[in-house]
Amino acid sequence: MDLYYTDHFELPLPPGHRFPMDKYRRLRRHIVASEKHAHDPLLVPPAAEDHHLATCHDPDYIARVRSGSLSPDEVRRIGFPWSPQMVERSRRSSGATIAASRSALRDGVSVNLAGGTHHAQRNCGEGYCVFNDAAVAIRVLQSEGLVGRACVIDLDVHQGNGTAAIFAGDDSVFTFSMHGTRNFPLRKFPSDLDIDLPDGTGDEAYLEALRGGLDDVFQAGPYGLAIYLAGADPYEGDRLGRLSLTFDGLRRRDELVLGRCRDAGIPVAVAMAGGYCPDVDTIVRIHAATIAVAASYCR
Repeated sequence: MDLYYTDHFELPLPPGHRFPMDKYRRLRRHIVASEKHAHDPLLVPPAAEDHHLATCHDPDYIARVRSGSLSPDEVRRIGFPWSPQMVERSRRSSGATIAASRSALRDGVSVNLAGGTHHAQRNCGEGYCVFNDAAVAIRVLQSEGLVGRACVIDLDVHQGNGTAAIFAGDDSVFTFSMHGTRNFPLRKFPSDLDIDLPDGTGDEAYLEALRGGLDDVFQAGPYGLAIYLAGADPYEGDRLGRLSLTFDGLRRRDELVLGRCRDAGIPVAVAMAGGYCPDVDTIVRIHAATIAVAASYCR
């Protein structure tokens, strides 16, 4: 199973910044040290080019990100200070999901060790998201004739407002987001299917809701590709999550999603999405467990 990483493109964050950027490097090191992935290639993806990004994002926005001419309000909304590294890493993150999607078409499943930047919209970034990697990957593969219809299964704890906005009214992409109802973002664009969960939702209630949601997703198929945002932030110890899933619940979630995709014959590109537990090693364990499940479904 191909694994794509971008952690060597680090962002120069100010002291005290709350985003756990180090989780990506630690995750790659964990994968390298794991015998489970001894034969899984770790690959650096090519950066998404302007014409790839322009399938989903306004060319003027892309140009202003590239040149560093975003307004202070736009930078504040993204949450990262502008830097050349921010631009390159954002391009690589989208490039990794494009590459993982291509690999998934061949192998059944592939993983971007980052990605899941689902708050980025056509003409703005938001919530640590500059470009929307899942949307860009789908549009690029559609433009190349490799994929017809696709679906996004977004199980980050925050609603995928950017993805929903980009694909609004487009029957070629089915967007599904299951998230905390009282969580960020305050303004939620409607997905094709949204499941809002109350604070404190635990394993069994979560999995029951997910089963019903997946029934609806697959009933609306078929699809040539699924992109699965496997957020670590529904975990009970996440400082931004407000849900109460255990490690076991998250593993069962991943098995449910990937098993249903396998049974339907749908290739899956997996992105890690969010994770904000104060203990970064806990985030790494959750993401690593997702990758191990994904590897078991590789052809």
